[in-house]
Amino acid sequence: MINFLIINKEDSSVEKTVANSKSAIKRIAIAERNRLRNKAYKSALRSLMKKTLNAVDSYAAEPNSENMAVIQETMSATYSKIDKAVKRKVLHRNNGARKKSRIAKAVAKVTAATS
Repeated sequence: MINFLIINKEDSSVEKTVANSKSAIKRIAIAERNRLRNKAYKSALRSLMKKTLNAVDSYAAEPNSENMAVIQETMSATYSKIDKAVKRKVLHRNNGARKKSRIAKAVAKVTAATS
């Protein structure tokens, strides 16, 4: 068993692995790259969902066309990000569908209550 050092370019850290082959070292590097990309996607997605739900709450408190436009804009951006995350296999398709459904349900509830 040979220990290898992997140097992380982003934060200049050095990791010690127990990989035995060149391909295993490469897979470790690829897995780390994918983990960081997935983390960024999920973080952006959580932020967009919060932004959309906050827009829904502000519309519920003060229903007007400006707040509805903000809801539509943020909802569109959130749906797009969810679809891209599902396409890139960051999220499972059922998980993406559930997130979109929750947003749609919140919007429908508020618009039905104000109408």
